[in-house]
Amino acid sequence: MKQALDATARGLRTFMSDVVDGFFEITHNGFALVGLAIVFAALALAARPDLRQSGEEQLMGWLQSRKPQPVPAEFELEPTAIERTTAASPHELPKQQAAVAYWLSKKYRVAAEPLAVLVSEAFDLGKRTKLDPTLILAIMAVESSFNPFAQSQVGAQGLMQVMTRVHGEKYESAGGTLTAFDPVTNMRVGVKVLQECIARAGSLEGGLRFYVGAANLTDDGGYASKVLAEHERLRQVVAGRPPAVNTPPAAARQNPAPVANPAPAKQQEAASERVAMVGD
Repeated sequence: MKQALDATARGLRTFMSDVVDGFFEITHNGFALVGLAIVFAALALAARPDLRQSGEEQLMGWLQSRKPQPVPAEFELEPTAIERTTAASPHELPKQQAAVAYWLSKKYRVAAEPLAVLVSEAFDLGKRTKLDPTLILAIMAVESSFNPFAQSQVGAQGLMQVMTRVHGEKYESAGGTLTAFDPVTNMRVGVKVLQECIARAGSLEGGLRFYVGAANLTDDGGYASKVLAEHERLRQVVAGRPPAVNTPPAAARQNPAPVANPAPAKQQEAASERVAMVGD
């Protein structure tokens, strides 16, 4: 019995010794293989700089992805931002003006709130200049589709597409030519230019031809007709008989600059000349 136990114990010791020897052998061989792999990889990277660069980029990307992301900085909105916002509630306008604002909003797909300010300003300018406010709004509709940041190929800018480089002095009292992109300022300067054009031509239609730069051309590209047609539609809205809304094509809404200069290429070349004449 004792001999059998001794034999079993010797067998277990032999088994455990073989297991330990095998583990160390495998570990030793594994480390040797890892070392060889590292050596081969280092040689390959040394021979192929492109592979090294790619590997570095992947490693840096992985490290960046594991890096804790910074917490977004908190900041407060300006409580006075409303003071520079060109918008108002259409409900605060007189009935006729509100009707015009909503009609233009639907037709040109512009928010009624900023339009409310423009409509109110147009009616105020109309009283001071004896111009029909719907004419002022019609010019803005044809020129820029009520995009205050519109710019034509010849440099006409803003709602009424005034040639800023020619009429820069008209913006001086407002702070400079950058105010051409302030909707209200652009309207006021545009109305001044329109008054000069009408006075020079002696008639509304002739003034519109001067305004678009077609005074010396046989054809104004249909500009005056477009403005007068929109003018008539707006007068109907004021009178309580709103015409059907014909939404401008998608391309015209997305890129209103061509609308601002409906005249042909020859007329566009003369645009700077016409504004220069107005400014003389």
